[in-house]
Amino acid sequence: MNRPDASWRLAVHEELASTQDIVLAAAAAGEPAGFAVLARRQTAGRGTQGRAWNSSEGNLHLSLLLRPDGPLRSVPHWSLLAAVALAEAVAAHLPEPAALRLKWPNDLLLDGAKCAGILTQAAPDGAGGAGWVVVGIGVNLRHAPHLGDRAAISLAARGGAVPEPVSFAWELLGRLDLWRARYAAEGFGPVRRAWMARGPRPGSTLRLRQAGRLVEGRYGGLDGDGRLLLEREEGPLAISSGEIETQDPSPVRNP
Repeated sequence: MNRPDASWRLAVHEELASTQDIVLAAAAAGEPAGFAVLARRQTAGRGTQGRAWNSSEGNLHLSLLLRPDGPLRSVPHWSLLAAVALAEAVAAHLPEPAALRLKWPNDLLLDGAKCAGILTQAAPDGAGGAGWVVVGIGVNLRHAPHLGDRAAISLAARGGAVPEPVSFAWELLGRLDLWRARYAAEGFGPVRRAWMARGPRPGSTLRLRQAGRLVEGRYGGLDGDGRLLLEREEGPLAISSGEIETQDPSPVRNP
């Protein structure tokens, strides 16, 4: 399914095991950038940390292929860029957009509960760059799955008009195009500022699990590589991977 004014080739399926697997296989086979796959239902969806991702019909299950220029270390930029585009697309359908917060590195929170997640996978090109980046995005449009270890919420629970998944996918892809163009023209700076505007409250305490240990500190923003900055008594810490366990859910005042 293509739109004449779009840079994306969107394939829509009634059911797949995993949109991510389809796009990963296409990336490895040399598929050009701009390929995207949406499934109305998934039977083997997955999230970060190897978790299963509940894939109810009526929610968004989307994966897309990028082939960005730049060094391999810039791959985290694309996950954060996708998060900013996703937050903007979701905010347009909420009666209170300020209730949205971004949780580093890959979740979107609504009233402090998870409403969307991003899974980014990449491969090197052999010359120091990224051969491809595959971004998987799941959004609880109509249904909130039971996650066990954390609260979840759907857009439907907050009222307003809930978009149909294919329609919402096109809105999101359009937002991605806008941010891709800005990134190409201005670099990571605008993405970083937009992410932090919806991120944790500056100075709030974060508890993060990294490699089996807990790390706690005051949130100090993101650095130029997209790493999370924590201020601690023993000195600042820049974190490139991990999972935040606690985050202040206070709403954004100036997104």
